[in-house]
Amino acid sequence: MKYVDSVLLPDERVIHSAKVHWFVLAPPALWLSLWIWVSSLGEPGARPSSLGGILFLVGVYYLAKAVILRRNTELTVTSKRVIAKFGVIRRNTIELNLNKVESFNVQQGIFGRMFDFGTVAINGTGGVRTPVPHIAEPLEFRREVGSAIDAAQSRVDGTAKAA
Repeated sequence: MKYVDSVLLPDERVIHSAKVHWFVLAPPALWLSLWIWVSSLGEPGARPSSLGGILFLVGVYYLAKAVILRRNTELTVTSKRVIAKFGVIRRNTIELNLNKVESFNVQQGIFGRMFDFGTVAINGTGGVRTPVPHIAEPLEFRREVGSAIDAAQSRVDGTAKAA
């Protein structure tokens, strides 16, 4: 069960969920490719070099880190809140009511622009700033948050006028 599903309030529904982009797997793939290349340089049957072992260990470390990041990061906008969850053993969660979202920033480098990923930073009232890196389609997520904020504001304005 996803974290978001376990914390939904009554009458709250998920509008959009973002995922960590596959590009986080690129650095481990590079390290493991270097390991394969260095390993192929030696003579057949020769003892592997310590450089090859180091490259392999670094590649496996970054691969495990990337897989854990992809599987355990959740960023969701609901009809009432923006919810972010990170981590496995040490879990960090941010749950920000839509009416407390002050601004929403998207930062993309050159690779982020090319492959459509970036860091999404949610700025809440009171100085709360939550950056979430490596999010796929960050501009789409920002658009969904903006729509959810507008819809929540319309409900509040409609309720205030009716009362």
